[in-house]
Amino acid sequence: MNWNDVFNFSNYGELVVLVQNSLIAGAVLGIVGGLLSAFVMMRDLPFAVHGVSEMSFAGAAGALLIGLNVVIGSLAGAILAALLIGVLGSRARDRNSIIGVLMPFALGLGVLFLALYHGRSANKFGLLTGQIVAVDDPQLRWLIGTAIIVVIALLAIWRPLAFASTDPELAAARGVPVGLLSPAFMLLLGLGVAVAVQIIGALLVLSVICTPAAAAMRVTASPRLVPILSMVFGLVSVVGGILLALGGSLPISPYVTTISFVIYLVCRGIGARRNRHGWSSRHPAAMPSAETPASA
Repeated sequence: MNWNDVFNFSNYGELVVLVQNSLIAGAVLGIVGGLLSAFVMMRDLPFAVHGVSEMSFAGAAGALLIGLNVVIGSLAGAILAALLIGVLGSRARDRNSIIGVLMPFALGLGVLFLALYHGRSANKFGLLTGQIVAVDDPQLRWLIGTAIIVVIALLAIWRPLAFASTDPELAAARGVPVGLLSPAFMLLLGLGVAVAVQIIGALLVLSVICTPAAAAMRVTASPRLVPILSMVFGLVSVVGGILLALGGSLPISPYVTTISFVIYLVCRGIGARRNRHGWSSRHPAAMPSAETPASA
């Protein structure tokens, strides 16, 4: 193995200037992914994230094939998948069945579109694993605009969504529109996944929209600190991955996923140490842990 392919920081300062758009997009993705991640873990939706990412990949590949804006295709695919899962999969069993049917179909469709596409091979590979210099000015505007919509809408429904995520039966009894919040959140999740696919590719979206909250929930049970830490972890993972990938010839995704995984391991170790010292008994959980169902 040639380590220069992994880490090579010659002319690094000049290269950083070339990826300013990617750094901005990565920071935006880290913030949006961190916010969504908290609810993804609370609502037990990691499998849904993967399903939406596959459909987003198919939409982006289709747009690439026919010469349309890849961001629009990615958004269309993600929104379609999110609405199907949100409307038809109100129960966990139904949701998992729908995702299990949707994922292979979407992946096969995306592979078909890429096989028919005869343009640059980097464009094909980038949809799956991300590209460090893939974000141009129009694409950046699309990503930022989408992220703003997601953040504003998520903040607007934050309290009822948190209530419905932790105790849906009680929330419904209190008059919270649980049935409407599920597809609404899935729509926002679809938009967030579409943003992530443009940066790190369709195969590794989970590292940005699941792992940050899974790590945060290991070190705190505070409903306020979990999303804040999730955003910090997501930001560090994506921006750090871009900066490291800039010094080598590998795709961005291995760097992002490695940083994200290391953060999770550190948080897991901190959480295990605190639990051994009785920290959890002195600080009762306000949010479910990453591996505990919301109804527990």
